[in-house]
Formats: sequence, structure tokens, C-alpha cells
Amino acid sequence: MRVSVAGIGQQIAQRLHDDAEHLRAIWNAAAPIRHFCVDRLLPPEEVRFVYDHVPDTSRLIRRRSIRESKWAGVAVESYHPSIGEHLFAFQTPEVVSAIAAITGFEGLEPDPTLYASGISIMKRGDFLNPHLDNSHDGDQRRYRVLNLLFYVSPDWSLADGGNLELWTGDLRNPTVIESTFNRLVVMETNQKSWHSVQPVVADAPRVCLSNYYFSPIAPGGKEYRNVTSFRARPEQPLPMRWLARMDAAVLNALGRIAPVLLRLTRHRR
Repeated sequence: MRVSVAGIGQQIAQRLHDDAEHLRAIWNAAAPIRHFCVDRLLPPEEVRFVYDHVPDTSRLIRRRSIRESKWAGVAVESYHPSIGEHLFAFQTPEVVSAIAAITGFEGLEPDPTLYASGISIMKRGDFLNPHLDNSHDGDQRRYRVLNLLFYVSPDWSLADGGNLELWTGDLRNPTVIESTFNRLVVMETNQKSWHSVQPVVADAPRVCLSNYYFSPIAPGGKEYRNVTSFRARPEQPLPMRWLARMDAAVLNALGRIAPVLLRLTRHRR
């Protein structure tokens, strides 16, 4: 089954336009992080085809640490064409425009490089601890303002784990969003948007296609900068929580130095 990027984008944009008023109301009322979900986004047989053609994890990058455990990949030219087609469909102008109309964000720009996004696969035991996303793009020029998550694992249920969690700043009781098959989640990402993925307990893999949107305008109008910063889950032991805080402090210190080095490198060219 082959569908063009433009054709997929048109389907997505039309769905967003049709439900725009309802989605805008959900977005504005959502807590603790502004977000909305669109279920049954695309024809189920099309999404199932994508799932059936995800690359083997041997072709992806293994990310495993105290912060996270997953496989990730952006080398879409080496995967089945359906993967890239569905990733880049979310970057078509009509989809970006539709999401801007719902969220109210100005200057939204997709990222053809798929910086920190792309395809993500989680198997039993994989997880993503509570974290704040990197505030900027790879060039440190634009703010990361929206995260688009498209879930393609058939028959996924809440009991399978691997669900998205949105946290308040005290990291106590998350709002859980099920990683339902054929569901799109659009969530705000800023200096307070703590989120995570529950450990997967299913035998089947949890597969997500993700995109970030960026903007030259800082969320809330106030400039800030941070690298991806992790915390431990509240049920994890105290030493793990201390270690996570120390890890985040070191990464942010290095992150503050990196833009300076980047500017110096450009100046010397």
C-alpha cells in the first residue's frame, strides 16, 4: 500500500480542520500540559501497513541508560517508504497550518532533519523517565514548542504500559494518555512540560512516529534555554532520584556552554 506524502498530509489536515473547534477547546482546557488527541486519524489498514513495515530494531539506535530505554531512528531513506511518507506528512504546509490554527502558535516550522524525533520502538521493559525536552533545535536557533506523537501499534491497551504521562512540577500524579493505535497526540513542550512513557509490559512493541515543531518565538514570550533534563519516577528509590537530579544539573551546565562554543565556531569560519 503506497500513499503519497501530500495525500497523507491532506487526509490529516482535513481531519484537523473538521474537528478544529472541538480540538481547540480541548487544547485550551487541557492540564497539566496543553495537548489534544485525535483518534482514528487515518484509515486503519493504512496504519497497520506502516506497523507491519517498521524496521527491525537492529537497524535502529539503541538508547539505554538510567534515563531511558528504547530504540530510535531517523535514517528514513533506508526504511520502508511508508515510514518516511507518514513521518513527513506531518510536515506538509496544510498540516502545520491546521495545527497552528488549533494551538494558536505563531511561526511554526517543521523539521525535515527529524532532530530528536523520527521512529521510536519500545519493547517489554523499555521506558522513558519524566523529563523536559531540549528547549531548542539542533542549531540552537529555534524553540521547540510542539511534540507530535503518532501511535501505530495495533490493539494497544492501557494495561500494556508504554503510555504517555504528563506531570505537574511536583512529579507526583501524572495524567495518563493511552498509546492507542492510530492516535495522534499533539502536546506543548516548554520549560514546565514534564512528560514520560511508562515501562512497557506487553510482548508486542510500542511503535511511535514523532515530529517536533519549532518556532523563533519563545513559549510565553520569555527566552530560556535548557537541555533535555530527566528526573526519576516517584516510586524509584531516593538514591536514583538524587542521581537523576545530579545528571540533569551536569547536562544543563554543559548545555549552557555549547551555544557559546557553537557561536565561536561559526565566527571562525
